[in-house]
Amino acid sequence: MNQKEKKPGQRQLGVLDLARSFLQQKVCPGDLCIDATAGRGFDTALLCSLTGETGRVLAFDIQPEAIESTRALLEQQGMRAELHLDSHENLLQYAEEGTVSAIVFNFGWLPKGSHEIFTHAESSIAALEASLKLLKVGGALSLCVYYGGANGFSERDALLTYFQSLDSRYYTVLQCQFPNRTGCPPFAVFITKDALPNCD
Repeated sequence: MNQKEKKPGQRQLGVLDLARSFLQQKVCPGDLCIDATAGRGFDTALLCSLTGETGRVLAFDIQPEAIESTRALLEQQGMRAELHLDSHENLLQYAEEGTVSAIVFNFGWLPKGSHEIFTHAESSIAALEASLKLLKVGGALSLCVYYGGANGFSERDALLTYFQSLDSRYYTVLQCQFPNRTGCPPFAVFITKDALPNCD
């Protein structure tokens, strides 16, 4: 069989598979977690399932359509989360520093929504800065980066520069790409907070 041919029903590994696997390893019952880009609610629902009845999940999006989609999915699955129609750059207003176990981002556009509305580098990097403050030691960020098309490459490039700037004494950054896929394949980035940064 040709290497590029797939068996019936076989699906390619994607960034969301990587993110789900990573979060399943990092999140425990009772944890506080944040979905910084709620979208259609699938990451919010995953975090709810992982944190359980004793945990707490906050979800954010600037689009009312996304918040309503997330609310409907959670109700369908019998789950609960705190939903906020607000930008992820305001995360510090909703949780205390050093208390969050995991924060999820999907940079790009709302799935099955308008590609003319998308995340931007300035607010995304501000949100990442806030997220790193919110994470407890041992906590992690799960990031899926979608780019190309209407939103171009400026946010992707700014994010990559930002990831490289993080001090390796305090943070571990892992980037997962698919170099043999055509077009603009999304990639995943995972960041763990390994120690408290010095204030000097």
